[in-house]
Amino acid sequence: MNLKSQLEASLSPSQLRLIHLIADSAAQSGFPLYIIGGSVRDLILGSAIQDLDLTVEGDAIALARALAKRHGGRVTAHSKFGTAKWFLPKDLQTESSDTLDLISARSETYKHPAALPTVMPGSMDDDIRRRDFTINTLAIRLDGAHFGELRDDLGGMDDLKQGIVRVLHAKSFIDDPTRMYRAVRYAERYGFTIVEETLALIPPARPLIEKLSAQRIRHELDLILEEWNAAAMLARLAELNLLQPIHPALTFDESMRQRLTNLHTYRSLQHLSPWNITKGEQMRASDLGWLLWLMSLSQEQVSALNDRLHFTADLLAALFAASKMYAVQLSFVGLKPSQCVERLEAYPLAAVEAVGYAAKDPRVKECFDEYISKWRYIKPHINGDDLKALGVEPGPRYAILLRRLRNAWLDGEVKTKEEEKALLQTLLNSSSASP
Repeated sequence: MNLKSQLEASLSPSQLRLIHLIADSAAQSGFPLYIIGGSVRDLILGSAIQDLDLTVEGDAIALARALAKRHGGRVTAHSKFGTAKWFLPKDLQTESSDTLDLISARSETYKHPAALPTVMPGSMDDDIRRRDFTINTLAIRLDGAHFGELRDDLGGMDDLKQGIVRVLHAKSFIDDPTRMYRAVRYAERYGFTIVEETLALIPPARPLIEKLSAQRIRHELDLILEEWNAAAMLARLAELNLLQPIHPALTFDESMRQRLTNLHTYRSLQHLSPWNITKGEQMRASDLGWLLWLMSLSQEQVSALNDRLHFTADLLAALFAASKMYAVQLSFVGLKPSQCVERLEAYPLAAVEAVGYAAKDPRVKECFDEYISKWRYIKPHINGDDLKALGVEPGPRYAILLRRLRNAWLDGEVKTKEEEKALLQTLLNSSSASP
């Protein structure tokens, strides 16, 4: 099968130009060149190719250096893995990237179950057979007269057409238990079915989950939490008993499902949000997922999960804060704006955003929404310099006075600069009259 026309339609003009340039150099060096794996899978399913990582049946580092010498840019190489990153010259950069990865075809072996693979140079046959699922073994050749040729050694096209997720061999999950999480992610993303013989391989591999490093298992869960239907994926993982083997505190109940079900709707409508979240304040998509998932856990459970998953410092702080706020969310009902601000400003904004999004009581949601979009920006017009000019001695009293003025603005006690000045004078007179 030749996918030349489909490939050309999917690539932008700048991507197509770059591909042909690299393919020509590969052909001159006698190196077959391929796009393989997820890019081919998604191309056949009708998605545009975003990731231009290329696999070379030969020396990818030598090819990258030859390209840089001929066309410009620079190369960083990782000889241990046979990979090279070409930092493209300006005239070859595409709309989506200014770099391109070239990867030597390789084989992988596993010294023991759940170990990271030992990588060695190999053929394309080796490279295809080291992959996780048949739907990720499809490859399109790019060099010379072979441009667009589909290579399907293991029946990936049939499984893709039938909507099937199937591992390549019986030891697949034993070698790499993270594949169990990817199987669920692909199945739920595309509406595919994990075949029975692949499902039957999960129970023997389940005990090996505890051998996975925090980084490896958290990476797989991060990827899931970035998906539009993360709730369905986590529910399926729970059904297959693939959450609690990570840690007993990692569950997925109905309240968690409800909080995460509309996550994709929130993300798609984020530009319509009333919340004034600046670019620097935006959390990673997966972090919001973690917060919505785990906010109902206790502080002790969050701490125990962190021992297993090693969250980033920012995410861990937000998880602790979300746990605290979620447990007492109804205590925000009836607070004055100044009281709401005083409590919420002690917490990371990411946690406030997540709990506000998840709150069911509209009064709680209003408190959190108003804080994020408006209240946190309100400040008195009078500042420290003004207090100094009025003869107020510098010290802790400055903070007390300025906070009192801000609270007055928040609670509607003052509405103009003149009213603010009058309130300040009252406060100063009152304090000077005190014994």
